[in-house]
Amino acid sequence: MQLYQTSSPRVANTLPTDALRAEFLVPALFRPGEAVFAYWETDRTVLGGIMPAATAVDLPNPPEVRSAFFLERREAGVINLGGPGAITVDGATHAMEPLDALYLGRGTKAVSFSSRSADRPARFYFLSYPAHTAYPVRHLALQDSPGTRLGTRESANERTLYKIIHPGAFPTCQLVMGFTRMEPGSVWNTMPPHTHLRRSEVYCYFDVPPTQAVFHFMGEPAATRHLVVHDLEAVLSPPWSIHSGVGTAAYAFVWGMGGENQEFADMDPAPVVALR
Repeated sequence: MQLYQTSSPRVANTLPTDALRAEFLVPALFRPGEAVFAYWETDRTVLGGIMPAATAVDLPNPPEVRSAFFLERREAGVINLGGPGAITVDGATHAMEPLDALYLGRGTKAVSFSSRSADRPARFYFLSYPAHTAYPVRHLALQDSPGTRLGTRESANERTLYKIIHPGAFPTCQLVMGFTRMEPGSVWNTMPPHTHLRRSEVYCYFDVPPTQAVFHFMGEPAATRHLVVHDLEAVLSPPWSIHSGVGTAAYAFVWGMGGENQEFADMDPAPVVALR
């Protein structure tokens, strides 16, 4: 499991492109037949990609977690970014269609991931934070998750926001998670941007066409930087950083947050006229 540490904003503002990417971009999350994980010291975040092929892949327990089993002291959310699959949790199997989600509470022991077809494998995006208590496992089908339309065509940011795992739906310890899909012809997300000092965030971009990219903007509002991001790559967004992006074509992204506050609207706006 690769470990990621975060510089202070003063240091991050001075990093060259390669160093900025090494610190805030998590590439190659999905590899056939493997579970790939990364540990980010901010809010003790663990993110990963699990891509079962012909055989199932069990949830690993990396030694860096220092626990008897991965979810001994953690909770996690999973969203399927690939073909149909299934997740078996302590003996109960949950069918996972594309963009279905699953919440795994603290104390969940045996978790196994499988694809319905190796020719069209599931891609399970995994996000985990420490948990202080146990909440039950929940399967969340896309068809039961109505989205909220945001933005305008004139601003090139028509999009649908899906809030999947959040306090308004059911209780969790830290985790808040969902995804956003851009409409064809719209490319901007989260503009004007914001920061939220009480929680960090991870973005995982998906459905980015093979020859296209997303320019993810980060950094302090008065000292912005950017990362060029491709399909199925993740960005680590510390509390002091804005998080916004523009694509060269329409795309989608999973957003997930952990920290001391779960209020979705708790943010500090960064008006466009103040950006530098």
